[in-house]
Amino acid sequence: MKDFTRRDFAALLAAAGLLPLYGAREAVAVEGGAQELTHDHDMSQFPPHWFGSEKIAFLLYPQFTALDVVGPHYMLASLMGSTTYLVAKTLDPVESDLRMSIVPSTTFEQCPADLDIICVPGGSNGTLAAMQDEATIAFLKDRGSRAKLVTSVCTGSLVLAAAGLLKGYKATSHWAARETLRDFGAEPVDARVVVDRNRITGGGVTAGLDFGLQIISKLRDQRYAEGVQLLAEYAPEPPFNAGTPHTAPKESVEMMSGMFVQFLENVRAVAKAKAGMP
Repeated sequence: MKDFTRRDFAALLAAAGLLPLYGAREAVAVEGGAQELTHDHDMSQFPPHWFGSEKIAFLLYPQFTALDVVGPHYMLASLMGSTTYLVAKTLDPVESDLRMSIVPSTTFEQCPADLDIICVPGGSNGTLAAMQDEATIAFLKDRGSRAKLVTSVCTGSLVLAAAGLLKGYKATSHWAARETLRDFGAEPVDARVVVDRNRITGGGVTAGLDFGLQIISKLRDQRYAEGVQLLAEYAPEPPFNAGTPHTAPKESVEMMSGMFVQFLENVRAVAKAKAGMP
C-alpha cells in the first residue's frame, strides 16, 4: 500500500461528507421556482471522476417516513457536483408520518424532466394514498421513464410498483410488505439493497443509509463512499439483534406483523384495481 499523503487526506475529508461545501448543490425554493445554491472550491486536487453533475430528486408526499428521505439525502447530497431536489405537488411543507415537516424545493411541474436519480420514500397510510394519487403516479411514470436510476427506500418500492416501474424487476421493500411486490409484477428479494439493472431498492427505513452508500460507490468509487461513511460515523452497534424477522424474537415478529394486516390487504386491493381486476 502506498503512503497516505496529506493530499490524499484532504481529498478523503472532502469526499467524506463536507461535500456540500465542496461543490455539491442544493435546489432551494424561491419565488417562481427552484434555484441552485453552489459552493465554490478548487476542485483540481480531486480525481476527475469524483466530480459529476447528477440531478437527484426525492419525492415527498403527505405522511412519508422522514428517515427514508433524510438518510439517503445525506449520502447522495455528498456527491460532488450533484444537485438535489425535494419534489412535491406544491412548495408547501410536507408533513411526515411522525409530524416532521420538510419544505420542498420544487414542484412536479418544475422538476427537471431528465433526472439521474429519482428516489421514493415509504410510509404506511400515506404510501397507500400516494399509490392511488393520479398526479403522483403520473409524475413518477414520466420522470421514471427517463431517469438513469429509479430507486426507493422501504415501502417506497410499492409506489414505484403502482406506477408500473418495477414490473419484471427484482426489488425489495420493508420486510412486512415485501411479498406484495409480487402483486404488481415485481420479484421480491429478501435483501437490504437490491440492484436490478437501473432499479435500486432499499429495505426498511435504515436500509436507506446502505442504499445511499451503495449508489455513491456506483457513481464514484469505493474510496469516495468510504469517506462519506467515515464522516457520518456510520458504524452501527444496535443494542439488540432484532432488526430483521430472522433475528428478532418470535413474539416481536408476531406483534409487529399483526400491525400490518390491514395495510397489506389495502396494498393488494390497489394492485388489483391497477390490474383492472374486480
